[in-house]
Amino acid sequence: MRIDLNCDLGESFGRYELGEDAEVMPLVSSVNVACGMHAGDPLVMERTVRLAVRLGRAIGAHPGYPDLQGFGRREMNMTPEEVEAYVLYQIGAAWGMARASGVELAHVKPHGALYNQAAAQGPLAEAVARAVRRFSPSLILVGLAGSALTAAGADLGLRVAHEAFPDRAYEADGSLRSRRLAGAVLSEPEAVCAQAVRLAREGIQRLEAGQVRVIRVDTLCIHGDHPGAARRAAAVRAALEANGVTIRPMG
Repeated sequence: MRIDLNCDLGESFGRYELGEDAEVMPLVSSVNVACGMHAGDPLVMERTVRLAVRLGRAIGAHPGYPDLQGFGRREMNMTPEEVEAYVLYQIGAAWGMARASGVELAHVKPHGALYNQAAAQGPLAEAVARAVRRFSPSLILVGLAGSALTAAGADLGLRVAHEAFPDRAYEADGSLRSRRLAGAVLSEPEAVCAQAVRLAREGIQRLEAGQVRVIRVDTLCIHGDHPGAARRAAAVRAALEANGVTIRPMG
């Protein structure tokens, strides 16, 4: 059994430092690099890509809404046409940094509010998927497992990776519990590790019309901006490997 372990990195900006990139990156297999809209800047992007190349990690674009102050976690009322253009623009920036370092871009994973809105809203999901396909049909589109985003990608012939979160609580329908609700984020290391193993081995159980549908999980996300990210990543990786799960890049 194998699974990808990814992390959102390169989210520092100018004089503002965020995350534990150097400590986390050796522990994951794929890196989602912020593209300058919700976080990151050209210098941070280049440094993040270079470190990923040295460590042999798969590199993906991590596009978000143009919302530095809100870290891309505030919903925006953008049209599908705008979303498609903004995502395409950010993929191009990440691709340029990767190519300049001698590697190809492997995947695209939206960030924050864009990720969540595209997971639930068909028109936005289709806009993101179109941007990815227009740039390169060989890119993998990463989205919430069983969501409108992965469905839109599959409909356009893209390879998709169904993503799950070891440190987030899930509702009965397989959706993530809102961060506005108590218990949305799991903080105890034992609970995070146990959920990581369960997700990797069993997938996500979604209740639909009174019946349970099992959705496979291709990649698990470690949040790089949470305090103790490196410690959490090490614990999750150790728990997965102790339970016979091999860590490999998606695709």
